Amino acid sequence: MLLKTFTLGGVHPEENKISSGQPIRKAPIPKTAVVPIAQHIGAPAEIIIAKGDKVKTGQLIARGQSFISANVHAPVSGTVTKIDEFMDSSGYRKRAIQIETEGDEWIGTIDRDEKIDATIKRSREEIIQLIKESGIVGMGGATFPTHIKMMVPQGKKADCLIINGVECEPYLTSDHRLMVERGEELMIGARILMTALGVEKAYIGIENNKPDAIDHLTNLSKRFPGITIHPLKVKYPQGGEKQLIKAIINREVPSGKLPIETGCIVQNVGTAIAVYEAVQKNKPLFERVVTVTGKSVRNPCNLLVRIGTPISVLLEEAGGIPTDTRKVINGGPMMGKALNSLDVPVIKGMSGVVVMPEKEARRPKISNCIRCARCTFVCPMGLSPYLIAQMAEARLEERAEAERIMDCIECGSCSFTCPSGRPLLDNIRVAKSKVGQIIRSRAK
Repeated sequence: MLLKTFTLGGVHPEENKISSGQPIRKAPIPKTAVVPIAQHIGAPAEIIIAKGDKVKTGQLIARGQSFISANVHAPVSGTVTKIDEFMDSSGYRKRAIQIETEGDEWIGTIDRDEKIDATIKRSREEIIQLIKESGIVGMGGATFPTHIKMMVPQGKKADCLIINGVECEPYLTSDHRLMVERGEELMIGARILMTALGVEKAYIGIENNKPDAIDHLTNLSKRFPGITIHPLKVKYPQGGEKQLIKAIINREVPSGKLPIETGCIVQNVGTAIAVYEAVQKNKPLFERVVTVTGKSVRNPCNLLVRIGTPISVLLEEAGGIPTDTRKVINGGPMMGKALNSLDVPVIKGMSGVVVMPEKEARRPKISNCIRCARCTFVCPMGLSPYLIAQMAEARLEERAEAERIMDCIECGSCSFTCPSGRPLLDNIRVAKSKVGQIIRSRAK
């Protein structure tokens, strides 16, 4: 069978799915949880509790008041001991709520019965409201508030849903394990999202290196009309929204536009399961599955982790920090970012922690661009990364904008393939941020 894939660019990094066979297990509840109030794209949530307050697991502690924002809930029960600025995974100090854990008392509205509920009783409006109240965001890493994504703009129409089960980043296996272990909840979550969008078709895209997930969901799909499973060719960055849409339904998102322009909404596997929990179990998003892995890691694993848990706790669960460690990365090695502290907390969009040994983490020596155009050949967006990176270094933001810098999905394929070791993505990211600021200032 000829497997589907996107047509433009792409690379084939070593997969390193070391933890793919490790079942999900619960991480210890942290003694102290640090919960950032900005775990999403958009405005930070507004804190509604105070120092000294007692909170329960699942209780709302910060409310998303702006149009693009998301609620934040207590991941543990205990006492609020501090509201201050704490270091986050990006290396900046951001406002967060510190909770000292005392037991694990959940709010009474959460249905903790493990029996799976497949009956969808909620209306479209009720589903979107529950998603909003539960603080669900894109859990593949983008962290866009899910309720906003489900509100199709006036004049646009969705005709299908795509569930992203690709997980193309090397090392990461959290979505793989969710599909294998919680496939039925995923399918029900997809049906709930279909109801909210008013569509009859849903496609679940999975790379062909996950045959157990493909077989399991294919069998389950027989009970869920309208949902089909699509094995995909293994190629990075297959999991990008625009690449996935092209691969599955052969539609292209126009430059500068969103996926809804193609009549499609894309949601991550973890997001769909969180939607199931919110709508069927009234459970807010306060925990997620995180892969902890690396070639030198003693016990690579997939952990169900409370938001706010320090990264150090996860590494201890994986057997400790190897002696040859050079970097610890939030996310995968292609799009992830190195952490400067192991005390930073797990947030909603953190799908993996990858420990890189000295040999793999060391960057190549930077030399002059040899004009080989490899970065152009592999760019999945059809850009010229070498040119945009040069404009970024020269601070020519307006010219970079004209070269479609904002279409860059920051996949890192250009840096990965560059024989001169040039930090193309690093430069592009800096300039992209500045161009974004310019665009927003024009809109005021």
